[in-house]
Amino acid sequence: MIERILEWSLKNRVMVIIASALMIVGGLSAMLRLPIDAVPDVTNVQVQILTSSPALGPEEVEKFVTTPVEQGMSGLPNVVEIRSSSKFGLSAVTVVFEDDTDIYFARQQIGERLAAVRENIPPGYGEPEMGPVSTGLGEIFQFEIRGDGKSPMELRTILEWEIAPRLRTVPGVVEVNAFGGELKTYEVQIRPADLARLDISLDQVVTALERNNANAGGAYLEQNGEQYLIRGEGLITSRDDIGDIVVSTDDDGTPVYLRHVADVNLAAMVRQGAVTRDGRGEIVTGIVMMRMGANSREVVTAAKEALEGLAPSLAKLGVHTEPFYDRTVLVKKTISTVAMSLLEGGVLVIVVLFLMLRNLRAGLLVSMVIPLSMLAAFIGMWRFGVSGNLMSLGAIDFGLIVDGAVIVVENSVRLLAQRSHELGRPVTNEERSAIVLQASREVLRSATFGVIIIAIVYLPILSLVGIEGKMFRPMAMTVLFALAGALVLAMTFIPAVASLLLPRKISEKESFIVAGVRRVYEPALRGALRARWLVAAISVVVLAASGVVASRLGSEFVPQLDEGAIALQAIRLPSVSLEESVRQTTELEKVLKQFPEVDTVISKTGRAEIATDPMGVEISDIFVMLRPRDSWPKEQTREQLVEKFDEALKRNLPRRTSATRSPSNCGSRSSSPASAPTSRSRSTVTIWRPLNVSPPRW
Repeated sequence: MIERILEWSLKNRVMVIIASALMIVGGLSAMLRLPIDAVPDVTNVQVQILTSSPALGPEEVEKFVTTPVEQGMSGLPNVVEIRSSSKFGLSAVTVVFEDDTDIYFARQQIGERLAAVRENIPPGYGEPEMGPVSTGLGEIFQFEIRGDGKSPMELRTILEWEIAPRLRTVPGVVEVNAFGGELKTYEVQIRPADLARLDISLDQVVTALERNNANAGGAYLEQNGEQYLIRGEGLITSRDDIGDIVVSTDDDGTPVYLRHVADVNLAAMVRQGAVTRDGRGEIVTGIVMMRMGANSREVVTAAKEALEGLAPSLAKLGVHTEPFYDRTVLVKKTISTVAMSLLEGGVLVIVVLFLMLRNLRAGLLVSMVIPLSMLAAFIGMWRFGVSGNLMSLGAIDFGLIVDGAVIVVENSVRLLAQRSHELGRPVTNEERSAIVLQASREVLRSATFGVIIIAIVYLPILSLVGIEGKMFRPMAMTVLFALAGALVLAMTFIPAVASLLLPRKISEKESFIVAGVRRVYEPALRGALRARWLVAAISVVVLAASGVVASRLGSEFVPQLDEGAIALQAIRLPSVSLEESVRQTTELEKVLKQFPEVDTVISKTGRAEIATDPMGVEISDIFVMLRPRDSWPKEQTREQLVEKFDEALKRNLPRRTSATRSPSNCGSRSSSPASAPTSRSRSTVTIWRPLNVSPPRW
């Protein structure tokens, strides 16, 4: 079969070149549409069921909300585990499915069960809803909304009604999560003395509020050939409307309005989270959450364009937005690093090819396999949904890719030189094609076998499941796509183009590198054959020693990435109040902001409006965004900066018990403080490793 492919390729060289050109077009198109991220998303297939119960304590939430939800989810197909967290005012149940389960199938199954679950939850205890279709790396863009003279409630209202609806229309955005500020509500403060004086019960007030907030329709009336719609308007639109609600009537028919027995004011909804920045107090932030499987680079770009389009209308309201986290910064750094590594590797391979083949055309011909095989890999990655990231693209080895092409071209050069030397003249075009066919027949089976052996090494990685599968399978698949493309090119494109481009007369000379190596290698080989048992024994000893050394080497699950930020975590006693947590993080921000290397400090305490991360008010995530490295002192390193942070926090926050580096990556949270605090005012601050990715909110 291989010989038939070779013969067909040489007879139909134009078609092979056209097919290669079409592959280039397809590869470039796939490359532009390929999802790009810094690292693979290892989030499993999971659906969160969130229930907000502002008036319930953890025990009531567990008993009346979490337990019915868990029981209702039992028995779903493909479920791996169900876990839950019950906190004050919140129930979070996470249903984890098998890795190959479609996320929308999973959500459909849960949506069907939620209808029955709601009937088992007492009225007024909350309505369970599914969380957004996002992952642990879904928070791709975060911004602050600012306005001089605007209260946190006003800023939050603008975010909810002006900004978030526009951003939700951006393709790939599944939700805009509000964090910080105060959610606007109308509060009715009852005056008990007036209730007693007018002989009105509290139930009457509640019933009046419930019944007097609706519109009604009354069909229509016809008059003079025209139709007039009848409407009863009763929706509340202001505080005055609430005060004008009739609660009761006196004996003489005089109405008693709500304002006679209560005060109506604007008040904030009970909250369990806040955001502060740079020691200047609370702020209001928006978190753009990406839909699972979307292209983070494209989504962030579109979200920023949408915000820029909103700028004129926001300026009229006296506010503006200020981004402080952008995933594309890390993506660009990572991709530029991968691109530079691939470029350096490709150039190195090309240089070696020229030095070894000693023929410019042959070297260029083999070098063409590198970009073509990469484009073939892009097509496979796009077709099978593999994103381009540090693990998938960084694993490609150009030395393995060009192996088959090198063998075919080198043998063709050898036979062409031999034939032209025998004839004493350049070979004809027909003779060159026949020689290339003969050379390819001689070595292509061996080259194919070599590529298959390399591919077999990566096949076990495809069997990995879970987190390790999500991390390393894209790497193996990318390498296999590139190897498959290189093998096809070695069987078709290389012979076809070699029969057109290789010189008809070649003076083959041994490379000086090969000649130098030969002078050293031949005596060493003869010596090794004479003392073969000694060589075998030394090899066994070296193998055993390498195994001992390998067992003591350190290991990392993923490469350490530098996003230009450092993450800290403050942990306090569970009984601490939100106000006290905000006060402590504000003082911490003031200390860190004194460092010239620090650009801004953002602290997130508790949970956001959509509590995908059900964190209590006793925990704060502090993100220290650093200035560009070229603005630092030349002798300053990140490790030294972290030590200075630690010393400054110990010196300026005396009630703080400890400041230690966490052994975990920034994408995970410590389950317990490094040193347990002994009083309510004390807290533990943990300095994490440099911020790798957006902190998962799952």
